[in-house]
Amino acid sequence: MTEVRVPTLGESVTEATVATWFKKPGDRVEADEMLCELETDKVTVEVPAPAAGVLTEIVAAEGETVGVDALLANISASGEAAAPAPKAAAPAAAPAAAAASVDVMVPTLGESVTEATVSTWFKKVGDTVAQDEMLCELETDKVSVEVPAPAAGVLTEILFAEGTTVEAGGKLGVIASGEGAAAAAPAAAPAAAAPAAASGAKDVEHAPAAKKAMAEAGLTAAQVQGTGRDGRIMKEDVAAAAAAVAAAAKAAPAPAAAPRAPVAADDASREERVKMTRLRQTIARRLKDAQNNAAMLTTYNEVDMTGVMELRNEYKDLFEKKHGVRLGFMSFFTKACCHALKEVPEVNAEIDGTDIVYKNYVHMGIAAGTPQGLVVPVIRDADQKSFAEIEKEINEKGKRARDGKLSMAEMQGGSFTISNGGVYGSLMSSPILNPPQSGILGMHKIQDRPMVVNGQIVIRPMMYLALSYDHRIVDGKGAVTFLVRVKEALEDPRRLLMDL
Repeated sequence: MTEVRVPTLGESVTEATVATWFKKPGDRVEADEMLCELETDKVTVEVPAPAAGVLTEIVAAEGETVGVDALLANISASGEAAAPAPKAAAPAAAPAAAAASVDVMVPTLGESVTEATVSTWFKKVGDTVAQDEMLCELETDKVSVEVPAPAAGVLTEILFAEGTTVEAGGKLGVIASGEGAAAAAPAAAPAAAAPAAASGAKDVEHAPAAKKAMAEAGLTAAQVQGTGRDGRIMKEDVAAAAAAVAAAAKAAPAPAAAPRAPVAADDASREERVKMTRLRQTIARRLKDAQNNAAMLTTYNEVDMTGVMELRNEYKDLFEKKHGVRLGFMSFFTKACCHALKEVPEVNAEIDGTDIVYKNYVHMGIAAGTPQGLVVPVIRDADQKSFAEIEKEINEKGKRARDGKLSMAEMQGGSFTISNGGVYGSLMSSPILNPPQSGILGMHKIQDRPMVVNGQIVIRPMMYLALSYDHRIVDGKGAVTFLVRVKEALEDPRRLLMDL
């Protein structure tokens, strides 16, 4: 018998709530197959099977609170499973139809992400699907998530239409698999609306994190409008209700946003109104928050790229032959920034209340434009990596960013960001901070310009650099010093090798 226990939940987190069981007693499980999902007030934690066998017992049911290392369930080896398995499986065998129902569940969306929007269904009710064939696509405020079919059969039920919001671990649809799948489909299709019709008559179990948030805010369920399935209250709903209560308590409520100016009828007929994606809404909110919450200032300089370009041209073929990746400019800028951050650590810090948190590491965010919007994959411990390691990671994460395949974990924890508007032809711009970071470097287009060098006018490949910083923590002297150190390192790349 193998025990399934609560894993480590993170620093200072001592308990969690069992949110969803993906298996039931009697089900066969494989090693590392997902058994259940736990929810804390900070993250969602998946619990994989520690061994293959049969799930014989679930000790902690959905909705129960469990501590670290608490017993969740028991798994027996295949030989031991013969006796208990039929006991749990007997009720499922009652229907006359030979088809087995397989639930299509919302996959794990990433750390701190509790819900997503159904973007596109690639199949409709009654369609035959193959195992692992793509059923639908979900959109969070960071990434797009594809949902494959967990089994072959017929899609008999779609619970959430395109444009609706679903929660992590929730049920999206049902697939009838087995010999009776085709016969089950017509009967199941008309019943697809039944759960919605009956939803008002049953009790709704609100999200555990929402219950805790309501207790902390002093709110009751009657004061919160749930946006989850069947009116389930989510943590975000509690935050919205608390904000509404606070706003109502103010003597002078904040003015509403100015409405759009009237549009002539002939112009309106030629306009197209498209709802902002969750990613675009998040980008808009975060950028505006950065302007509102930080004392943002930008300082500029320019760098002669001759030294970097000559070094790159001399070694790019050997570099690619040895490391299997092209030598670009981003590794030089990443290394130059890491070098400058050591001298000016406040640019690599953040404000937490009345404290300044200095980072003794560099997790470098590299802003990347994608068809869905701007994302910032993070190169962790960039200060400890070689040019080749940095180029490989930028190349790999950049490709997955464009394909919408980045995980939430890969876009979190950055301590400084580099944004390269030069790839789009930008000559000069002021980048906006990526909160809670205190600095972001803007790269721009390399352009030949006449420069005075040793009393002579010569043509040099020049680039404008811009450092936007939070003036609450970074003084002008520190910002200018940082930018000068980046300039010096790029104009003489040998300084990076000598740590000068």
